[in-house]
Amino acid sequence: MLTDEEKRIRDERLRELTNVALNANKMDVGLYQKFDVKRGLRESNGRGVLTGLTEISDVNGHKETEGRSIPIEGELYYQGYKVGELVEGNKNRKFNFEEVTYLLLFGNLPTTAELKEFIHLLSQYRELPSKFVRDVILKAPSRNIMNGMQRSVLTLYSYDQEPDDTSIPNVFRQALLLIGVMPMIAVYNYHAYQHYNNDRSLIIRYPSEELSTAENILRMLRDDGAYTDLEARVLDECLVIHAEHGGGNNSTFTTHVVSSTGTDTYSAVAASLASLKGPRHGGANLKVEKMFEDIKNHLSNWQDEAKIEAYLEKIMNREAFDHSGLIYGMGHAIYTLSDPRAVILKEAARKLSEAKGLEEEFGLYESVERISSKLLTERKNLAKPICCNVDFYSGFVYSMLGIPRQLYTPIFAIARISGWAAHRMEELINEGKLIRPAYKYVGHHRAYRKLEDR
Repeated sequence: MLTDEEKRIRDERLRELTNVALNANKMDVGLYQKFDVKRGLRESNGRGVLTGLTEISDVNGHKETEGRSIPIEGELYYQGYKVGELVEGNKNRKFNFEEVTYLLLFGNLPTTAELKEFIHLLSQYRELPSKFVRDVILKAPSRNIMNGMQRSVLTLYSYDQEPDDTSIPNVFRQALLLIGVMPMIAVYNYHAYQHYNNDRSLIIRYPSEELSTAENILRMLRDDGAYTDLEARVLDECLVIHAEHGGGNNSTFTTHVVSSTGTDTYSAVAASLASLKGPRHGGANLKVEKMFEDIKNHLSNWQDEAKIEAYLEKIMNREAFDHSGLIYGMGHAIYTLSDPRAVILKEAARKLSEAKGLEEEFGLYESVERISSKLLTERKNLAKPICCNVDFYSGFVYSMLGIPRQLYTPIFAIARISGWAAHRMEELINEGKLIRPAYKYVGHHRAYRKLEDR
């Protein structure tokens, strides 16, 4: 064991070496422009560089007219169907997420018989290996549930009789398994952390075959297992709109990149989970919720739009909240006039707020959305508006559903596993090449000197 003095010296030296590493790795960012490098795999207008083809989903925010790019209301298609129509068409039925999962995997909407069979098949995969909860999830629980999910997914490899078989029948089996158990993995990891770190009672409730994925999440999460029909329908809608978003989003692109190496399904999904965890991707709605928490703490009158605007200007001027200058939840790389997912979530938030007596808080969200869009458009001197994205209302919806913040991103993962599975199979079926983009070396070549001569 190191003494306190040895630890102090070690930490001091670590800080010194960190500064050396920072200086050694700092690069002239002007070189990106000089060599026309698409930083972040994005064009100068912010759109993604075309790196692949997919039939699974389509994401549109513009249309080309006479050689010009014209902003349009955002469109998101799953296998050719508008996501809004998929949600609206099943408004009063459960198993909407399961139906969309079928669509993503098989390319067509199921018949009544096909959907019933698929739901039954999924329910048969909603079972973790014997003693898995005790030996894997309950031991050394992570404070970040996404890390716990990664560990759980990687450990499932050890329980699989054919883990490295990348034939489509086996990958499809593994996909159904992960889609089936992901809700349990997320919720059980949350309960384990709460039990061992916050002295909460440990309740491990098994999923029910008769219930939808959304219903089972609420049933397994809540102490009493109770929920309303409205709550289940709203969560089901959340799962649908988060299930897929094209091949270019970071976590799905990760699925393609990792799958192109020929690695196993569990490794590919763990890598995608790692990508989704980041605050610039799946963790963004947490930033929105913290921002609104800060706004509510500094504004006593949520109807005073002049004061709301003044505080948002302070945030943009790096004088308030986290001093980043960002209004979280506003703007999107593709959508301009609207994000179709945000449109659906906003309506869900409206209904939930009315049911739970939180109309005033919903009004604050609406005001911040409208005012910040105006301020950002003026600040950036844009001819087109800036819309809110899917993260703007999702955290508010989750909070009204009683979902703890630690599960915001895991809920996203529970949904997106359907899209990842579809994209992994698309990559493997079409025998894509190993994805290997180039990086240009901009350092200097040097002659080697022996250690005693340095």
